[in-house]
Amino acid sequence: MTRQGGFTYLFLLFTIAIVSVGLVGAASVHHYTERRQAEAELLRIGREFQAALASYRAVGSTRELPLTLDELLEDERGGVLHRHLRKIHRDPVTRQAEWGLVRIGGRIVGVHSLSTARPIKVAGFHPGEEHLENARSYEEWRFMVVPDQPGLLPGAPQRPGHL
Repeated sequence: MTRQGGFTYLFLLFTIAIVSVGLVGAASVHHYTERRQAEAELLRIGREFQAALASYRAVGSTRELPLTLDELLEDERGGVLHRHLRKIHRDPVTRQAEWGLVRIGGRIVGVHSLSTARPIKVAGFHPGEEHLENARSYEEWRFMVVPDQPGLLPGAPQRPGHL
């Protein structure tokens, strides 16, 4: 091998190393961007569930909340069909159709992700969502309606069988 060939070989190795470092950095940025998008989608879907629960409660004369999430899709109380949600969304973080449910007296007062991953977003939430700040996991991001009975605290999250 000539002296010239040795320099070419070293140049090629350095070039591959630099390109590899760049690709790792790009993959890291891509992963971070995907997680941020999933967080934003989780917030949007959570707010949608929260609004649907409030709408369900407002429609009924007894101001009750649903026993299942499916009741938000087709609410026939009072002889009129109400659709508080178009569909039960998948959790964008876990990519599953299963949600954690916050119940009081068997009724659903809120939903949350089942992901135990640490959120990237820890501040800067919309007004009324201050309780989401500094959460240790997405599971702590609870999207709830306030119960009518003062003093009731939400029970432990329950994992549904299937949704």
